[in-house]
Amino acid sequence: MPEGPSIRLMKESIQKFVGKKVLEASGNAKIDTEILIGKTLKEIKTFGKQTYLVFDDVAVRIHLLMFGSHSVDEQTKPDRQLRLALLFSDGGMYFYTCHVKMVDSQFLAGIDWEADVMSDIWSPKKAEKKLKSNPEMMVCDALMDQDIFSGVGNIIKNEVLFRIGVQPESFLGKMPSAKIKELIKEARNYSFDFLEWKRDFTLKKHWLAHTKKICPKCGQKLIKKQTGLGKRRSFYCEIDQKLYQ
Repeated sequence: MPEGPSIRLMKESIQKFVGKKVLEASGNAKIDTEILIGKTLKEIKTFGKQTYLVFDDVAVRIHLLMFGSHSVDEQTKPDRQLRLALLFSDGGMYFYTCHVKMVDSQFLAGIDWEADVMSDIWSPKKAEKKLKSNPEMMVCDALMDQDIFSGVGNIIKNEVLFRIGVQPESFLGKMPSAKIKELIKEARNYSFDFLEWKRDFTLKKHWLAHTKKICPKCGQKLIKKQTGLGKRRSFYCEIDQKLYQ
């Protein structure tokens, strides 16, 4: 599943269509695409792993799910995978194998934009409050909770926990306050590192723990395990990452 930084890159690639009028709309998503024809794309907003194409009185939410993708100016995948295509006078955007839904301004107003770790209005204090109110939650689940760290996915989770030296099955209530603050700080820091590395096509070269077998610090074998309620893959070192239980 694409994580927040990848969604930011997608936004950058379609930003040129802001201010342009939709001339054609098609695709097999379960929405009335006719509604979008003639409307002007006012803004593109991202919230974690979701993208919102905002028009005057309606917005289209795009969620790429596990295997979704997009292309610009050219349809690169077959019609059966094409959920939505919006064509403008100077090109178009195409979304494949994703979830597409119409939402209104009231829905957008209800989003906690401060929960997006890459947002200019990201609120670390609000994240800290949410974390401390869930002392029995494992830190691996907390990082993947989109209400707390919108945009964080499994790669960021594994790399952040390695950076701060915490095992994924640690309980939030057992972690020192300073370590909670470090978790919050690094979730944002790594997201922006991820963005730059992804833009330079060097992301995997910088992975220290995710999908790795040997700890780059001590040289011991990394543990690979499904952790937390979500049963997502975790890669961690029992020596260099502490378990708080």
